[in-house]
Amino acid sequence: MAKFRAKHKLNFTLVSDPEFRVIEAYGARRMKTFLGKSFLGIVRSSVLIGPDGKVLRVWEKAASKGHAAEVLEALEELKSK
Repeated sequence: MAKFRAKHKLNFTLVSDPEFRVIEAYGARRMKTFLGKSFLGIVRSSVLIGPDGKVLRVWEKAASKGHAAEVLEALEELKSK
């Protein structure tokens, strides 16, 4: 994780969830199908959490392309309220 953090110049700590506790709490681990086979997998999703810990917005299916801009737009909208 340290190499990834350095490579992308991230200024925050990355965490891991090998027991899937947080992933399951947010409902991001679900049955998926690929090539006709079902398996338990991680659904790419995003959750915007406010400073008070409340969930402000959920993106159930987050595309890898353009999603960061979509999240930034949502943050700007929330700031202007």
